[in-house]
Amino acid sequence: MTSANAALRAAVHDALAADSGLQAVLGGKRIYDEPPRGALLPYVSIGEARITDASVDEGPTQEHQITLHARSRQGGQSEAHAIAGAVLQALDDAPLTLAAHRLVNFRFAVADIRRESDGRTYHAQVRFRAVTEPRT
Repeated sequence: MTSANAALRAAVHDALAADSGLQAVLGGKRIYDEPPRGALLPYVSIGEARITDASVDEGPTQEHQITLHARSRQGGQSEAHAIAGAVLQALDDAPLTLAAHRLVNFRFAVADIRRESDGRTYHAQVRFRAVTEPRT
């Protein structure tokens, strides 16, 4: 059986890849689990996850914190902000379908946008909180 985290990551990837607004900002389907070497900017990658047990009497429940990373070099901070906004539009409270699991909710938690040490690249981190249960 697919883990809830793997199912959530796959559903997030599919939702981002299908979103025309995000594709327009990125200039294509530049959504990666792990960006390939030499990936063209801008792009979004699905990053870190934190999973905690949130079980109640009815059965096993997990709380997930998932971080998405957007990297940009064009237009200063504005492109990084536009990408973060498009990610929010595509995902906040989205009705994602997970293999073998039920998504209870998926909500935006926090976003951080900063300039990288190279002075040219902007990095947006957008975090979401999700709660999942196994499908019965």
